[in-house]
Amino acid sequence: MSLSPNLPPDKQREMLRRMLTIRRFEERASTDYLAGKIYGVVHCYIGEEAVAVGVCSALDRGDRIISTHRGHGHCIAKGADLNRMMAELYGRQTGYCKGKGGSMHIADFGIGMLGANGIVAGGIAIVTGAGLAAQMEGKGGVAVSFFGDGASNAGPFHECLNIAATWKLPMLYICENNLYAAQTSAASTHALSDVAARAAGYGIPGVVVDGNDVFAVRQAANAAVDRARSGGGPSLIECKTYRWRAHTERRGQPDLREAGEIEAWKRKDPIALLERQLRDQGELDDAGLQTMEREIMTALEAAVAFAEASPFPLPEQATDDVFAA
Repeated sequence: MSLSPNLPPDKQREMLRRMLTIRRFEERASTDYLAGKIYGVVHCYIGEEAVAVGVCSALDRGDRIISTHRGHGHCIAKGADLNRMMAELYGRQTGYCKGKGGSMHIADFGIGMLGANGIVAGGIAIVTGAGLAAQMEGKGGVAVSFFGDGASNAGPFHECLNIAATWKLPMLYICENNLYAAQTSAASTHALSDVAARAAGYGIPGVVVDGNDVFAVRQAANAAVDRARSGGGPSLIECKTYRWRAHTERRGQPDLREAGEIEAWKRKDPIALLERQLRDQGELDDAGLQTMEREIMTALEAAVAFAEASPFPLPEQATDDVFAA
């Protein structure tokens, strides 16, 4: 794991807490979805926690991000409320979208979370607009687009990198390359092994980092944020990572990946890597980790209780907040 220069131990422990919160949230979401308590669909972020936490740790509260169909990790990393997130998954009125958006549409403008998006590459253009807004506001804000390797083959990726580079927008484009778009291997759809190499075509920095090393991600994000805030324009950061679970949590969904490949990536667990570094530094022990886990699980149980106690939307509310059809 890379070093963590000028990063106090309490900040490192907070990053571990965020990563653990994401994982435990996803585990509970999967369990409750398979139990029939959560509706729609759930895409778990397990295995990729270091990307969201590493990037968001380099941002200010007012900086804006946009997510993907696999968006719970980004929400938590940016500071979303667990109660409202869980209520949204449960389809309850107290959720972020009043129970009508579900897992793939959580948004909280108050923390700069512009929303998840169920359309592959659908958020890239939206948040590039937020980058333009930040430039026009002139307050030093940045905007961040999270997307997967599959989205990097879509038109909006290329169009937005071109316009962001041309206008020097304060943007970070974060490719979470987990090697698969649903069941399709990136090796079979990408002419180049590194998505970051595409940045050269737009005259902007393109960096490849170990997406399981939260400090490497943070370091790359910090450099890109500094560049963006100073008027230098956008950067493309490719985080090589891996999702442990199948594309979605549906029962009976085939997973065409080889078991050996999955196990090899599990041995690179980003949470275990950070935990080990903190232990080596003498900044974490068994008691501290147990306390952290207990606090996280208490918060998650409270979020589930909040969701279960909340009402479902009423039929007559079906068209509330609908502005186009």
